[in-house]
Amino acid sequence: MADQPPGDRRVELIEKTTPYDGYFQVDRFTLKHSKFEGGWTPVLLRELFERGHTAVVLPYDPAADKVVLVEQFRIGAYAAGLEPWMMEAVAGTIEDGEDATEVVRREAMEEAGCTVTELATIGTFVMTPGGSSETTAMFCGRVDSQGLGGIHGLDHEGEDIRAVVVALDDALKSVAEGGIVSAYAVIPLLWLGANREDLRARWR
Repeated sequence: MADQPPGDRRVELIEKTTPYDGYFQVDRFTLKHSKFEGGWTPVLLRELFERGHTAVVLPYDPAADKVVLVEQFRIGAYAAGLEPWMMEAVAGTIEDGEDATEVVRREAMEEAGCTVTELATIGTFVMTPGGSSETTAMFCGRVDSQGLGGIHGLDHEGEDIRAVVVALDDALKSVAEGGIVSAYAVIPLLWLGANREDLRARWR
């Protein structure tokens, strides 16, 4: 039997292989797990998309009550037949040895020209638990939105990112009407909508 995560006897990991290891990685698990009514499942084959872990920040200007969103091409939306240029919060991959707060401060500058002066923790979420191990740490970041916007991104990473400053109420309306559909934007926007007054009182 292959190694299994320590302390969890509800899963028997029989084998783990990596049939693809490129820009992303695909792992194949052969396993069985305990059932709610007792006993065990048959041996199951599950494939996992391994892309690492990410961090997200929604830049927010409490004085102007505005957020900074970024728009860029997303291959997943394109392949799903959705509008491929998606409005999102700022996001980046957490590299080995990095802290999520370091990532969001760096990415806010690279993707939107924002200097984040304070951070409020929203939470950590599992984005696609049926097929990926990715977790996403989400924050709301205090910024001064005056003069922000325009085209950003790193040329050597093929990034073409447009930053826009939007009134929070307009962004929340777009979520409600289905104009913003990326979870990277929807989750922090809904959190900010519920916590706006408390955050404005703290950050003014």
